[in-house]
Amino acid sequence: MVHVIIHWLVSAVALIITAYLVRGFEVKNFFSAMMAAVVIGLANIFIWPVLIFLTLPLNILTLGLFTFVVNGIVLKICAALMPGFEIRSWGAAIFGALILAIVGTLLHTVLV
Repeated sequence: MVHVIIHWLVSAVALIITAYLVRGFEVKNFFSAMMAAVVIGLANIFIWPVLIFLTLPLNILTLGLFTFVVNGIVLKICAALMPGFEIRSWGAAIFGALILAIVGTLLHTVLV
């Protein structure tokens, strides 16, 4: 259980760092980041596989690079559902997905 909480907190910190680095990607406070991390996690469980399946031909044509667009779509959906978490443009969503993946991987590698 402690491992899940640490993973959740590290994901929230990754969201805050991404908001600091990407213009148009905003998180109001740490509590909003924690709730957004939960919503993003749930969206990655339920929505992401469906979108990946529907966009499989594009993913094959782009050799998997379209996955970042799918991740941006998931982030934009989560931002629409969460007060205190805002993504202003599709470019910020896609670039934010890339930065969030890098920052999250680095933090999880170092801290967890």
